[in-house]
Amino acid sequence: MNMDLDQRIDLVMESLMQKYDLRVFEGGDPYRVLIRTILSQRTRDENTDRASAQLFSQYHTMTEIAGTDPARLEPLIRPAGFYRVKAQRIVEVSKKLLDEFKGHVPDDIKNLLKLPGVGRKTANCVLVYGFQKPAIPVDVHVHRISNRLGLVKTKTPEETEVELEKIVPKEYWIELNDLMVQFGQTICRPQSPRHEECPLQDICDYYQEIKNNGIKKNRTA
Repeated sequence: MNMDLDQRIDLVMESLMQKYDLRVFEGGDPYRVLIRTILSQRTRDENTDRASAQLFSQYHTMTEIAGTDPARLEPLIRPAGFYRVKAQRIVEVSKKLLDEFKGHVPDDIKNLLKLPGVGRKTANCVLVYGFQKPAIPVDVHVHRISNRLGLVKTKTPEETEVELEKIVPKEYWIELNDLMVQFGQTICRPQSPRHEECPLQDICDYYQEIKNNGIKKNRTA
């Protein structure tokens, strides 16, 4: 299907919006979104959900978490993996927010990146899911899908974020991460993607390459 890049992006976003409902995490509370995103690092969503639910069932405020021994958090967040490091990080972040930001999560990337262990993906997740501010959090799903579709040609999530910000209209930024994550979990999976269910087959460089290679193999067989 021949279309320019703008048309491809429109089609991708419109197709994914038709297929998936946008989710709300932690009631959209910026602090809980921040802590949940820290918990989500290097684990699956279902593990993050369990760890976050267990943590906030026992600790309800930033002050409570900042004032506790990280060891007390460890059994609660164990499902998320790397629980010792994450428990320490959560307490450190909570203390810094109280000490330097008057107990408020900053709503700008510059100050979010000052928090311990917060990188661009986590900061952008807080902007999108905690403040509904336009940003493009790039995780492994967004990075993989953007390259498979041929929207970008990049080697790292950081490069992908830079390139997507150049080409994706700002009106799509808030929705992009959640839609691509759901798409990446259900259809455009890292291994054994479900091509037969994909609504984007016709504009997917990755699928077209596989399809063309299959035709060539059949012709030479």
